[in-house]
Amino acid sequence: MASKHDLTRKNIIVLGGSYGGISIAHYLLKHVLPALPQRQDHKIIMVSVASEAICRQACPRALISDDLFPQNKLFVSIPKQFEQYPPGEFEFIHGSATVVDHGGRTVTIESYRNGKTQVLTFHSIVVATGASTPSPLLGLNVCDEKNLREAWETFRKGLETAKSIVIAGGGPAGVETAGELGEYLNGRAGFFSSRLESPKVSITVVTSAKNILPYLRPSIAKAAEDHLAKVGVTVIKNNKVVSVNPENVGACRERIASGALLDLSDGTTLQTDLFIPATGFSPNTKFLAKNILDPSTSQVDTNPSTLRVDKAGPRIYAIGDASNYARPAVHSIMAAVPVLGTNMHRDLLLDAGVPENQVPAEKLYKEERRETQLVPIGRSKGVGAAMGWRLPSWMVWLVKGRDYWLWTVGPVWSGKQWAKEA
Repeated sequence: MASKHDLTRKNIIVLGGSYGGISIAHYLLKHVLPALPQRQDHKIIMVSVASEAICRQACPRALISDDLFPQNKLFVSIPKQFEQYPPGEFEFIHGSATVVDHGGRTVTIESYRNGKTQVLTFHSIVVATGASTPSPLLGLNVCDEKNLREAWETFRKGLETAKSIVIAGGGPAGVETAGELGEYLNGRAGFFSSRLESPKVSITVVTSAKNILPYLRPSIAKAAEDHLAKVGVTVIKNNKVVSVNPENVGACRERIASGALLDLSDGTTLQTDLFIPATGFSPNTKFLAKNILDPSTSQVDTNPSTLRVDKAGPRIYAIGDASNYARPAVHSIMAAVPVLGTNMHRDLLLDAGVPENQVPAEKLYKEERRETQLVPIGRSKGVGAAMGWRLPSWMVWLVKGRDYWLWTVGPVWSGKQWAKEA
């Protein structure tokens, strides 16, 4: 039996506890709530399947060993990041949204703490639930940090005896995972060698594209393939894994460390001790009404300029991988947060009766479409481009490859990133 939440407050609900959700919650608490009439009537409620935030980009290296990152920086408690705000203005619910009724303006929440269900009314809501990867090794997906750590532990046991690994997917997740495993298990070929001869563990990347890293220009993709060869990784292009036997190997925690027979689209088969599916992602939007989703992607159909979900009604927004406003990327989220924060500020003030000439002007988001992607390959190399400019390997290492952005997330999680209003 679902219980009704407190109806005396104007709840601003944030669904999701990663980059988008944490950032907009901090922004609202720092800049928007203090400016609202009857501030005390408003409350930010964050709902997240995980009680700890993680630098998701670090998963390709972190899944190998706990010794490769300081764990107190890799995982941080979400509730602790919000203890800085006045009591009563923020509430954290460890759980998941099961239904959003945007017409009736309620959201049904299943609590992970006690298993109970409650119905929250909302004055405003932000969908920032992100997306799930095919492999439970590469993110929190729809599980919490405990499940992720257990998945890593199971995989690490399998690594101890594995002689072959196949990774499906030639995007950044697949290439980075292959590079990390290759260097960790096989080492790296010498400076004058074009590839590592007789690697200890056979590692294969299978991609359906004509090149790995299809978002980057072919010459950069070729450099990435050369770096992979130096850590014992083979790339199979224009091919894809069409079936896995037994089913779900690599895709569920119970079969992360199981061997598999893989059928490829060209009719060949691969036998492997470990299989990692790293092809694409699935938006975490199944709890939303289909009429507000993009039918081609299942993402929230979001106004790409204002970040409002126009089909859903007033004061409803979306950001991050669950939304179709931009290509999935952390830098897109960071650029969108001030836009979303400003437009929420405007909408909430107007709803409270503040004259339009006294509210912030609407802010419009414009996606950065120039070639921008950084891909570490092992612990010392990498390829990439930023705003259309190709970057040397040492710069990719310096900016991302050292610790997979771990040096950047502290201010995001703590809210210092959003100390100044847009």
